[in-house]
Amino acid sequence: MAPLLRDIRTGRFWKILVTQAFALVGVLASIGGVVVLFDPNFFTSKAWLGGVGIVAALVYGITRAWPRPVATRYQAPTTKISLRRGNLFDQHEAHLIIGASDTFDTAPPHIDPRSVQGQFLHRIYGGDLPKLDNDINDELAAVATVGSIPGKQGKTERYELGTTVTLRENARRFFLVAYTRMDNKSSASSTTDGVWNSLSELWKVVRAESNGMTVCIPMIGGGQSKLSSVLPSVDSVRFIALSFMLASRAQKVCDELIIVAPANEYDTLDHLEIQAFLNSLRPS
Repeated sequence: MAPLLRDIRTGRFWKILVTQAFALVGVLASIGGVVVLFDPNFFTSKAWLGGVGIVAALVYGITRAWPRPVATRYQAPTTKISLRRGNLFDQHEAHLIIGASDTFDTAPPHIDPRSVQGQFLHRIYGGDLPKLDNDINDELAAVATVGSIPGKQGKTERYELGTTVTLRENARRFFLVAYTRMDNKSSASSTTDGVWNSLSELWKVVRAESNGMTVCIPMIGGGQSKLSSVLPSVDSVRFIALSFMLASRAQKVCDELIIVAPANEYDTLDHLEIQAFLNSLRPS
């Protein structure tokens, strides 16, 4: 209820409501003008029709402005982008995207157990760290490194940003994409350019491996990437959506991309603004 009340209090909601209500008033007034041309006395004994028209305009405006689930379907390409509230790992029927560092570290203290990658270890691998490391190493065996980090604890071999490891569980896929750089103190960071290029490489792998199935991605920009100051939550959604759509226009990536936001972040977003942005990505 709180997110709904917040959406209703936004200027965008009232702008849409007023614009749509006045649009219907204009249509009704035009119809009334035509009727009066043929019957000047038609409304003399029907003043109540004016009240009906005002109520109808308000109902129409509210209906058009009322907050709905944030989602847009596209025809060129045939795909869909949705914003969903919840935990990434509760999306049991979809492929998942998990952010990683360029060293693909998996264990604390390099990885916060509360982070998406930390949850991945426990929710998908049941805390079996050796198995996760073995699966990642198998996928990276044919991938060239781009250097190493002297003096760093944990993994030291570095891979190109955008390197994506695909882990498999029956028909499901888990895409671990490197979009942050580790330093010798095991502190990860990134830039908007680094994340953008990493996403561009990610979509190529998703296109090849997802078989068109729905793919879920968490919010990016916070946590270890340290981008929250330049890429706040609403811009993170825009960033992901725009990157996905540009890749999809070159060649379809998947049937649907779901951006999953934790409850505390989802509830602070301007859903109507995000919906308007997703709609604007339709080809003109």
